[in-house]
Amino acid sequence: MATLKIGDHAPNFTLSSATGENVSLNDFLGKKVVVIYFYPKDDTPGCTAESCAFRDNYDVFTDAGAEVIGISGDSVASHQQFASKYQLPFILLSDSQNQVRKLFDVPATLFVLPGRVTYVIDKKGIVRHIFNSMLDFQAHVDEAIKTIQAL
Repeated sequence: MATLKIGDHAPNFTLSSATGENVSLNDFLGKKVVVIYFYPKDDTPGCTAESCAFRDNYDVFTDAGAEVIGISGDSVASHQQFASKYQLPFILLSDSQNQVRKLFDVPATLFVLPGRVTYVIDKKGIVRHIFNSMLDFQAHVDEAIKTIQAL
């Protein structure tokens, strides 16, 4: 399996959102830049810090014509609670079988923990930026903002 890299077409997918709707990457093509961040688990310290950083900068993304999508293996019900507890205004998708994580070649940390990787995908569906860091939560947001402002 080839590794997804900058300049590649992002693979389409469809997953259930925290609101129970099916969301596909293709829904945004031609309309918005998409920032997809894969994170390990709802309501854990690092994932909460990262998600809240995206929340606190959400206006910067929407003002730039981008949509933020968080993806983890947690259930729709878990996402509902997580989004409600922290007032997350963006889309959370449930990848309970880790199929989309595999499509995007998100590596596991220490072969066990689901990885933390952010992708910026332009309106044509092309991957423009990939940022991988398990511990630098704020950098996921900063890198994504820098990339969309340069597009």
